[in-house]
Formats: sequence, C-alpha cells, structure tokens
Amino acid sequence: MDARLLDILVCPLCKGPLEYDKKGQELTCRPDRLAYPIRDGIPIMWADQARKIEPV
Repeated sequence: MDARLLDILVCPLCKGPLEYDKKGQELTCRPDRLAYPIRDGIPIMWADQARKIEPV
C-alpha cells in the first residue's frame, strides 16, 4: 500500500483517519468500528463491503 495514498484516504462515513493493517490487508476506522478490505492493492471503500470490528 502506497504511503502517499494512506495519507489522503479517510473513512467514507465519518471522514476520520484510517489505520493500515498490513497483515489483514485492510484499512480500519476505529470510531466507526469498520475494516475496509484491500483487494489486489486497491482499497474497497464502500461501507457495505466493510467488515464490522468488535469493540475491544
């Protein structure tokens, strides 16, 4: 994942910052508790494609 791309991508719902999970190949939004998948190096930024993250 390109670091420059990570700098400009935000959560499509809350417009907050995303964290890159290299192992899981996804971008996570902590406030919305969603994980957006990265497929073939392309982040899929649709809320209906995101995985719900359980609270810690």
